Amino acid sequence: MFLDYFALGLLIFVALVIFYGIIVIHDIPYEIARDREHPHQDAIHYAGWVSLFTLHAIWPFLWIWATLWRKERGWGFKRLEEEQHDIHHRVDELIDQVSQLQKEVAELKQQSYSSSTIQPQFDRNEEEQ
Repeated sequence: MFLDYFALGLLIFVALVIFYGIIVIHDIPYEIARDREHPHQDAIHYAGWVSLFTLHAIWPFLWIWATLWRKERGWGFKRLEEEQHDIHHRVDELIDQVSQLQKEVAELKQQSYSSSTIQPQFDRNEEEQ
């Protein structure tokens, strides 16, 4: 009789350990996100609970999502942002250069047009005489 109660107690203990063990394992991505001060901590935590009901299908993706963020470098795109800022600055300079060149071309066309309209009139006058 003692062994029956002992076996029952052991089964309950093992069931509880497995139950809470699965919950603790599914909280690992949230713990990682919390330690890294991830901006999506709550979403990762809720998705971990959803993963329990989706047969753990999204749990590896939560782990990856939680480990991608680092407080000191964010998502790791700072270098890309700096390059993009440099490119935007260069594009602004090029736009200024193009507008300056357009003004110069317009002035040259105006000078060319004014000199060509004056010149043929003199030529026509000379031809008429």
